[in-house]
Amino acid sequence: MADTKREIERKYEATEATDATRLPELSRVAGVGQVEKRGVTELDAVYYDTADLRLASHSLTLRRRTGGADEGWHLKFPVASGIRDELHEPLADTLPPSFAALLRSRLRHTEPAPVVRLLSSRDVRHLNADDGTLLAEVSVDTVLAERLAGEGAGTTATWTEIEVELADDGDPAFLDAVGKRLRKAGVRPSDSPSKLARALAETAPVRKEKKPTADDPQTTGDHVLTYVREQIRTIVDLDPAVRRDLPDSVHKMRVATRRLRSAFKTYRRILDRETTDPIGAELKWLAGELGVDRDQEVLDQRLGDRTEALPGTLVLGPVRARLEVWSAARRTGSRRRITGVLDGERYLALLDTLDALAADPPLRPAASRAPAKELPRAVLKDYKKLARRMDHALEHPPGPERDAAMHEARKAAKRARYAADAARPALGKPAKRFAKRVKAVQTVLGDHQDSVVARDALRTLAIEAHAAGETTFTWGLLYGHEEATADARERELPEVWARASDPVLRADLKH
Repeated sequence: MADTKREIERKYEATEATDATRLPELSRVAGVGQVEKRGVTELDAVYYDTADLRLASHSLTLRRRTGGADEGWHLKFPVASGIRDELHEPLADTLPPSFAALLRSRLRHTEPAPVVRLLSSRDVRHLNADDGTLLAEVSVDTVLAERLAGEGAGTTATWTEIEVELADDGDPAFLDAVGKRLRKAGVRPSDSPSKLARALAETAPVRKEKKPTADDPQTTGDHVLTYVREQIRTIVDLDPAVRRDLPDSVHKMRVATRRLRSAFKTYRRILDRETTDPIGAELKWLAGELGVDRDQEVLDQRLGDRTEALPGTLVLGPVRARLEVWSAARRTGSRRRITGVLDGERYLALLDTLDALAADPPLRPAASRAPAKELPRAVLKDYKKLARRMDHALEHPPGPERDAAMHEARKAAKRARYAADAARPALGKPAKRFAKRVKAVQTVLGDHQDSVVARDALRTLAIEAHAAGETTFTWGLLYGHEEATADARERELPEVWARASDPVLRADLKH
């Protein structure tokens, strides 16, 4: 796995009245005890992308750089404004396999090629505390950029910029103090988020300005497609996070697949199901593959929390050890399996199909109609399905049949909520209120279903413990706690559902 560093930095450039090669006296910044000159380094970086600049459009940076202490291949992912995760692999002639995997959802079967070369003369200073601790690195970079491919190839641009990068584990507030000092000296924040972005902008061919067009969604189809494209982009964006095993990444990617599939079902009057149904089937497959790991993760967390909440005197036998062994056995190879799915041709074909759908959507006649009528109609249709399933669940006495009915109602609640979320930009507060009430129903039903799954797991663990000659007291106690949780959710459900089924909520959606 590539080395990873969280990069927190600010970029600045001089105004016409100042000289960017001359820094103000930074020893006056609060906390700085010493400004240490580190000398000048010559850097030669070649940036790679596709012909249509697919990586740059996602704010990704891929480069091969020589010179400096960290020469090699670098791949940067945006985290927030001024914050990126930088991955590093040793210098090599070809793209490292680990980087190729992390970029697969963007590149597919396309090989990245050189698009820009940057030659930078970097004058570095360290801002140190009184005890010598590094607070930040300040560099004045004199840059020569050359476009290597595509339109504008051979075009060059030059500029000078100042970078202030926070030291590892540093306080971001320190960057504010440095920035204040720089602005007082007439140095202003850069308009470009990165050197690559500036190089692409300044070496691009000059084009005639086009008349501005309205970007706001107007028709029902516009709103649905905006939502659909947002989910597609989320899936693609989360691919490398899943591969890096970042927290909650699998869950978020799975939710995006579910939201997209749900949108296809809800908005069948807008998008032709002959096209979307086969895609929905593939999304269901992908969600299932992602769900194996996620479901076990949720169950592990639930059982672990329940066990930790018990007084020590009630935890009899090797309960925690058995939980760990049981979980490890069920999750063996899960990360490898997920990576295998993401590397597979079936998944890549799905991404290509989603791209084609976004570029050329199969719109039906209703897509051209006003959203004020079509969107409420779709949301209320999903609500009616939820209402039928809720009635069915509430009419059953406690037991397996009610458990199964509540699980089906949960899935319907999720779909109704997603439908309202998609309609929210057009319908505003009524859709927001509706989604909030339905989400409360989904939460109660979800906790109930989690208790059903947990009880089944606890019964299995108790049987295994008994067979090993261990006491099953704690497993029975945990089972009883889960039964009590399910009972509480069942008692809570009618009131929560009454708030979600308020006729006023539905009436507001139509106005």
